[in-house]
Amino acid sequence: MTLYERLGGDAAILAAVDRFYVRVLGDPMLAPFFKGIEMSKLKSHQFAFLSQALGGPQWYSGASMAQAHAHLRIEQSHFNAVAGHLVETLRELGVKDNLIAEVAAEVTSLSNQIVNTGAAVA
Repeated sequence: MTLYERLGGDAAILAAVDRFYVRVLGDPMLAPFFKGIEMSKLKSHQFAFLSQALGGPQWYSGASMAQAHAHLRIEQSHFNAVAGHLVETLRELGVKDNLIAEVAAEVTSLSNQIVNTGAAVA
């Protein structure tokens, strides 16, 4: 079985995406990245992306991770916060730790495509 199937398929991924964005939008460090973004469209892209990345049947046809995030100044701390919100979302949904670790490994592998700037110098 794929990771997508072991997580519970479409229903589980949709629930995770919805709860994930509640967490992300509630984070003062991350919320500014989403000002002016059509969230229904973003959630649809995120659902397709996660589904495909986790071995599901959905097809993500959006921009590459690097292209999609190029206009944003994303530091490693931002990426880590987003990944942390995903992990906490999965915990909240009752996903087993071994599956959360697999999802986290998939997401962490994208860091070099999404992080595009170093930390600001004080």
